[in-house]
Amino acid sequence: VQLVESGGGSVQAGGSLRLSCAASGIIFRLHAIGWYRQAPGKQRELVATITTGGSSNYLANSVKGRFSISRDNAKNTVYLQMNNLRPEDTADYYCKVLTGGYDSWGQGTQVTVSS
Repeated sequence: VQLVESGGGSVQAGGSLRLSCAASGIIFRLHAIGWYRQAPGKQRELVATITTGGSSNYLANSVKGRFSISRDNAKNTVYLQMNNLRPEDTADYYCKVLTGGYDSWGQGTQVTVSS
């Protein structure tokens, strides 16, 4: 499986970004996908997950009401819409295939939020 994250950047607090995760090497529509993030000096944490059918079944408390996750199975892509960004959202963001026993990570995309 190959995962390519994109869409990161530098924004001011209150801004928005949409991250994309393009997957290949799997039958994408059959797998749940998760977004993780890792801030400098901190452990990687799960931010959001989405089921095969597109129902968002998990959002971390820290991002509820601000982030949303969606998928386009025709494009083999999962999105993370991030609104009202805060400095504490600054991190490298990664996606991962949650089902099927895959343990691959993409290169991540960096998000920097300034106050």
